[in-house]
Amino acid sequence: MFFSNNIRFMRKRRGRTQDDVATAISMKRSTLSGYENNVAHPGMEALILFSNYFNIAIDTLIKTDLSKLSESQLRQIERGYDVYLKGSNLRILATTVNASNEDNIELVSEKAKAGYTGGFADPEYISILPTFRLPFLSREKKYRTFQVSGDSMLPIPHGSWVTGVFVQDWTTLRDKDAYIILTMEEGIVFKVVENRVKAEGKLLLHSLNPLYEPYDIHVKDIREIWQFVHYISPKIPENLNSENYHLVETVRQLRNDIQVIQTRLNL
Repeated sequence: MFFSNNIRFMRKRRGRTQDDVATAISMKRSTLSGYENNVAHPGMEALILFSNYFNIAIDTLIKTDLSKLSESQLRQIERGYDVYLKGSNLRILATTVNASNEDNIELVSEKAKAGYTGGFADPEYISILPTFRLPFLSREKKYRTFQVSGDSMLPIPHGSWVTGVFVQDWTTLRDKDAYIILTMEEGIVFKVVENRVKAEGKLLLHSLNPLYEPYDIHVKDIREIWQFVHYISPKIPENLNSENYHLVETVRQLRNDIQVIQTRLNL
């Protein structure tokens, strides 16, 4: 039971005195003090008052030690992304922090991708990933870096390290922006997004390489989304000049022709 510690922690986090909170929820200061010092136990009415005041679910106030969460996790709860409060499948992102309780940037290499698909929500798995920090990124946001493979996002080269910022609300995804997406079928994919979440419950995913056709994915098959911030690579990106572009278009047309022939043969 973490209730007493949590209400004291949240009060101090907001810079409020016991008198401030007691006045705001129409409670005697001595009663509040008793709850904070764990010498009195609140009834349901009092629990509802605290839940409404802090905008945190009763279950969270009781079951979760808020003082152990990282700053980014606390901000997620304070913005309303509370699993119990929402009554949804939203979760608090598993993360690691440094000695100053600041979020690290975890590194998911090509070899770690398979494990990440199953362990992305497991704090123990996340804790064993290599971590680093980039001083030019905001301390107020949560970042993670993934190694991408293949040529679908050329001119970003194969093997590049792509960093993204965590996206909690998928309805805010911006068309034509790039995102790292964790799917249960394909694992980690890096694509340019066309947002159809509100209308169809789907995302249309585009590659930068025109050889690859766009495809859609339903949100029920998505587990995480990270908005592209930057990438790191030892390779210099190749330019797609007009001659190469013409070749790409020719290959694409040939692929389409082959698909048409295969469809006819199957009829």
